[in-house]
Amino acid sequence: MPYTLDQLNTMTEAEFVAAIGPAFEDTPHIAARVWPQRPFASVADLHQRMVNLVQAMAAEDQLMLIRAHPDLGTRVTMAQASVAEQTKAGLTNLSPKEYHQFQTLNQQYKDKFGFPFILAVAGHTKASILENFVHRLRNSTEAEIAIALQEIQKIAHLRLEAWIVPDTLSN
Repeated sequence: MPYTLDQLNTMTEAEFVAAIGPAFEDTPHIAARVWPQRPFASVADLHQRMVNLVQAMAAEDQLMLIRAHPDLGTRVTMAQASVAEQTKAGLTNLSPKEYHQFQTLNQQYKDKFGFPFILAVAGHTKASILENFVHRLRNSTEAEIAIALQEIQKIAHLRLEAWIVPDTLSN
């Protein structure tokens, strides 16, 4: 990493899946399913085609995608991209009190909805993430599924933008 769009467009399926499979947490089959749609005109084009696949998934498969995401502020093994994102938001450096807050909210959320709380943490602070937790615990399950899928799409877009660089510099 990083890769150019030209590189991605000429990769074998295995190389392509290894390169961008982590865009959607622990769900490399999305990258495998989008690979035959090459060439991609832009990062936005690639992302939209991946989003289209997610939107076309059966509800059970969408829930599996949601459940593939780690809890925020947890101390378990997670994908490298998740570690980097949570580190930038300060979630890997929680005080004991903050850690307890996150663990309590994670459990309340999972008890209510049956899947982890998902938020694209880029641009958030620990405090704003906690505010989102509290606010979203008031939502219905249907609303939270829709929000979780939107947040997953944001996360994937941010990852792709970070991993794919312009092919050439124009003057």
